[in-house]
Amino acid sequence: MMKKNIYDYALKELQNTISPAFRAKQIYQWLYIHYADTFSEMLNLPKDLREELDNTYTIKNLEIMRVQTSKDGSKKYLFRTKDGLSFESVLIKMRDKKYAPDGQVIESEKWTFCLSSQIGCKVGCAFCYTAKGGFERNLSRGEIVEQVVQLKRDNAIAPEKRVNIVYMGMGEPLNNMENVVNAIRILSELDGLSISPRRQTISTSGIAPKIIELGKLKLGVQLAISLHAVDNTLRSKLIPMNKAYNIESVIQAVKSFPVDERKRVMFEYLVIKNINDDLQSAKKLLKLLDGIKAKVNLILFNPHEGSEFQRPDPHQVKAFADFLIARGLLCTIRESKGIDIDAACGQLREKELEKIS
Repeated sequence: MMKKNIYDYALKELQNTISPAFRAKQIYQWLYIHYADTFSEMLNLPKDLREELDNTYTIKNLEIMRVQTSKDGSKKYLFRTKDGLSFESVLIKMRDKKYAPDGQVIESEKWTFCLSSQIGCKVGCAFCYTAKGGFERNLSRGEIVEQVVQLKRDNAIAPEKRVNIVYMGMGEPLNNMENVVNAIRILSELDGLSISPRRQTISTSGIAPKIIELGKLKLGVQLAISLHAVDNTLRSKLIPMNKAYNIESVIQAVKSFPVDERKRVMFEYLVIKNINDDLQSAKKLLKLLDGIKAKVNLILFNPHEGSEFQRPDPHQVKAFADFLIARGLLCTIRESKGIDIDAACGQLREKELEKIS
């Protein structure tokens, strides 16, 4: 009998399979509070139950193959799955710990976990390194959840420490929507990691019908749209899927998405030198997002081997941002993280695959 991934189970599902049901909460605490990676560690469970669990389920389904650490504290992880495939996750340090003169901590670190939802990707964006490796398969809900556990365990991040989750790594989350949605629910379990859906953001390249479907679930998650262009000709060149779901259909879908009063829909805009960095594009973007509670996140293209695109001039990007801000559109320039390591999505995986071949 093939063993099942224990991280695939929401608490209620585990309670329906474990007898007596109260043991499920104890198992959850071992998994998500103590970061246990063997059933033998779960000493408050009867020995026969531990043996039964070990015969039925697996805990360690992902192996850390390689870690790259940036000078800014960010880390890129390459994981190997049980079936011998590999994918990446990123730990991003958004803020360092701050101390008062007397040595007391006045502000703790702030972390964002960038999770993958697929091994490879079908979307094939022109600027994305992940597309180079092709598509292998979807990650299971348990493999998505375990990324968080492994990142927390490996970096000694306390279970009660809140982190932000972005489904912005390898793959298109809405092409693996069922598993991503179930992972969000598992990660938000109060008896587990208790990461509120409001701290979890799904980043999509714009599958309009699935944006509408996601909105109807009313999960409370945040939405980020990988826009990157303000006209269909350019966007179809950058994101071929735009031919099926053009800008207008994506914008219409976003308008139907329920947004928390305190939050905004994020529009990711990858700024590429001499492609979409001019003020004419900024004017079109302003008009396009009129009537949407939006925030624009400008991302400077991160060059990688074999790409035809170049990193933009920071002064040009600032002028772009200033134009939007002056006209009332909330806009930020994402600080580049991990630029001294293989930061582009899929880059580390591809290098490892090249070594093997």
